[in-house]
Amino acid sequence: MSFTPQFLDEIRARVGLADRIGRKVKLTRKGREFMGLCPFHNEKSPSFSVNEDKGFYHCFGCGAHGDVIGFVMRSDNLTFPEAVERLAEDAGLELPKSSPEERQRAEAAVSLYAVCEAATAFFENELRGPRGQGARDYLKGRGLDEATIRRFRLGFAPDSRAALKSALIGGGITESLLVTAGLLIQPEDDRPSYDRFRGRVIFPIFDRRGRPIAFGGRIMGVGEPKYLNSPETPLFQKGHNLYGWSHSLKGARDDGLLCLTEGYMDVIALVRAGIPAMAPLGTALTESQIEALWRVVPEPVLCFDGDAAGSRAALRAAERALPLLRPGLSLRFIQLPKGEDPDSLTRARGRAGMDELIGAARPLSRVIWDMETQGKPVDTPERRALVEKNLMTRARAIAERSVQEQYVGEFRARLREA
Repeated sequence: MSFTPQFLDEIRARVGLADRIGRKVKLTRKGREFMGLCPFHNEKSPSFSVNEDKGFYHCFGCGAHGDVIGFVMRSDNLTFPEAVERLAEDAGLELPKSSPEERQRAEAAVSLYAVCEAATAFFENELRGPRGQGARDYLKGRGLDEATIRRFRLGFAPDSRAALKSALIGGGITESLLVTAGLLIQPEDDRPSYDRFRGRVIFPIFDRRGRPIAFGGRIMGVGEPKYLNSPETPLFQKGHNLYGWSHSLKGARDDGLLCLTEGYMDVIALVRAGIPAMAPLGTALTESQIEALWRVVPEPVLCFDGDAAGSRAALRAAERALPLLRPGLSLRFIQLPKGEDPDSLTRARGRAGMDELIGAARPLSRVIWDMETQGKPVDTPERRALVEKNLMTRARAIAERSVQEQYVGEFRARLREA
């Protein structure tokens, strides 16, 4: 019997993790989490943590970790299908009919979620340990307090080729799973695998449900690349995911505002200031990401860095969005001061400074107009005709006819006034 990711997510949504684990473990609430004695090893002091919001349990003593399905498997000595069937019955869900291949893919996805959660916990622990002092100093120097570090689950990867590998292999986590999750690099010449992230501050990348699915690592000193992201995995596709989903989705829908920035620290700074924000993951903004943003708010605000690279990124985003435009769906653009990024500007001016820029954000049509007219005189019929030709080429890239006609009309009206 096969189980789709959607069906498994439905089980997790319906079955309370703390309630289920509470049948076997006496849990005590500690802030946003629950703590208890680990059922998988003998201990006198509670080190078993249950995070209902994240949907995972983790034991800081023996390293046991997983979601509600993994807990039932381990605690009741069941296979994956048996655990799913038992939970589905408890949740009142009818079991789907599917093929063995689909079941294998579903099982692999569950395993990878657990691996990424375990890696996140490992990086968090390293940040707070003796090897993490330099990383703690770095984050403090960037203006981050402990609450923010915990909120975004920031961590540290030791400068070691096997620290994570040695810590995680075992208890159901295999070397193969770590390679598939993008956490280990397997050389092609059969040399031993080694940790992908070494000597870096770690930014976990979460899906919409708040589950870690990939990682970004920033070097603290001199070296390249400055940022290193996870490779493509069954859980993570750079062009479809965005950093900040789980931290900004609800706020964006409630406020009708969503800013798109270039980096992790920009997202963190804006979210701390109360502004929902997300960022692409080492690639230019893709069509898939634009469509995903539009499912949250109709006009996301792009606020890239106030330098040449930021301007180029904004123009690429504008060009990519044009063919996709539909009535009511567009982008707006913030022009940041030269040398500033959302992180530095928010720290210097606070929420009010960003609100001022957001209020003055340019519509996409104005960005295209500026792209084709800045530095191009229209003081002769020939020059005016060339600018008009270029503007019309841009407008006709819009697939939706009604929006295309509006762009053509606006550009021609502007040219008459120029």
